[in-house]
Amino acid sequence: MIKYAIIDSSIFNKTYFKSLQNRADFVLFRDKLIKDYDSLAKEFIEASKEFSYKKMLHQNYNLAKSLNAFGVHLTSTQFSDIKRAKELGLFVVISTHSFSQIELAKKLGANAVTFSPIFKTPNKGKPKGVEVLKEAVKQFDIKIIALGGIVSDKEIEQVKDAKAWGFASIRYFAL
Repeated sequence: MIKYAIIDSSIFNKTYFKSLQNRADFVLFRDKLIKDYDSLAKEFIEASKEFSYKKMLHQNYNLAKSLNAFGVHLTSTQFSDIKRAKELGLFVVISTHSFSQIELAKKLGANAVTFSPIFKTPNKGKPKGVEVLKEAVKQFDIKIIALGGIVSDKEIEQVKDAKAWGFASIRYFAL
């Protein structure tokens, strides 16, 4: 099961990047609040070059390509960008919140989806729960990454039991 760490500028330093080396398979630099995302994304890619986890950038597939990131994580409003991101040779993850979105992501060629929220998480609405996650995994032939409210090994075990491809979290990976 893959481990997908999501980081933002509040925990942005080489010590933290290093701490993820043996704890995460993918690391996404996502920050919805800063104005200078591009230069921090470049800093993230440069500062984490020596680490083996796959580097992902948020939304901007052209920037991801230009910085040689492994892939891009698109928002749930960017389905029309899947094809362009794939044409650039990027691994494409897209955020989904329903079965119809998972189906569309698969049809459009995304490599993986995050499906959320699975557990209770601040400001994200009613959690879908593990049973809905299990059903999604059974129903769709696409890599599904559980997201939302994963803060401990307890939630990770439930995601693993659901046979999801992996889990993504901000808080689980916090120092």
